Amino acid sequence: MTITITAFERSPDGGMGLARDTRVRWALEEAGLPYDVRYVSFQAMKEPAHLRLHPFGQIPTYEEGDLALFETGAIVFHIADRHAGLFPTDADARARAVMWMFAALNSVEPCILELVIARFQEGDRPWTPERLPLVKERIRQRLGQLATRLGDAEWLDGGFSAGDLMMVSVLLRARPSGMLDEFPSLAAYVARGEARPAYQRAFADQLEANTGVRPAG
Repeated sequence: MTITITAFERSPDGGMGLARDTRVRWALEEAGLPYDVRYVSFQAMKEPAHLRLHPFGQIPTYEEGDLALFETGAIVFHIADRHAGLFPTDADARARAVMWMFAALNSVEPCILELVIARFQEGDRPWTPERLPLVKERIRQRLGQLATRLGDAEWLDGGFSAGDLMMVSVLLRARPSGMLDEFPSLAAYVARGEARPAYQRAFADQLEANTGVRPAG
C-alpha cells in the first residue's frame, strides 16, 4: 500500500530539516520504504479535510491504506515496529530504544521548544529578558545530563535505533541557538546522525521541496 505523509507547503525553516516531517522522512528512508508527500499550506492545515487527519491542525500525518496517524513519535514507532532497521531484535534492547524515543520527546524537546517560544513568539513581552536565562539554564542542564549518559559512545544504546533518530532530530532544534555546540560530544553525535545516508536523502528531499535546490552529493 502507498504511504503518504503531509508536510509544510513552505516550511518555516526553509527546508533545513527542523520541521517534524523530517523525522518521518528519515525513518521511512532508514526502513527503505517508498512514500509520497502531500504538501499543505497553513490555511489547508486548519480546514476540515486536514483536521480529520490531525485534529490539532499540524503536520506531519501518515496514511497507509485505512490507517491514518499523527504525532511523530507514534508514526516513527509504527514504522520501526513494522519494518526492520530501526528497532533491535533483542526484546530488552528494543524496550530501551522505545525509552529513548520517549526521553527525546518528553525530557529533552520541551525545554528546547520553550526557548523557541520565548525568543520568537514572546520576544516582545516584558518578562522575556528575565525568562530567557532560566530557559537556557534548563536546556543546559538537560543537555549536560544527556552528554554524561552518552559519554564517548557512538549511539545511545549499542547500535543506531529509532531512539537515536528521535534524539538527533530533537537536538537539531537546539543548534540555531548555539547551545548544542557547548556540548561537543552531543554535537558530534548529531553530526553522526546527519551523516547517515537515510538522513541525507530525507534532508535533500525536504530542502529541494522548499528551495528547488538539491544539495550536492
